[in-house]
Amino acid sequence: MADHKHGEMDIKVQNETFNGFVKFTTWTVVVIFFILLFLAVFAS
Repeated sequence: MADHKHGEMDIKVQNETFNGFVKFTTWTVVVIFFILLFLAVFAS
């Protein structure tokens, strides 16, 4: 079995994936907020 050394794993791909997820989530929340604001202002 291979020896594990803490802190030597390349996590570049995981960091990029997480950053993309956070950006996607942030933009989704912003879009939903503006949709709700639009509905609140122009709902009849």
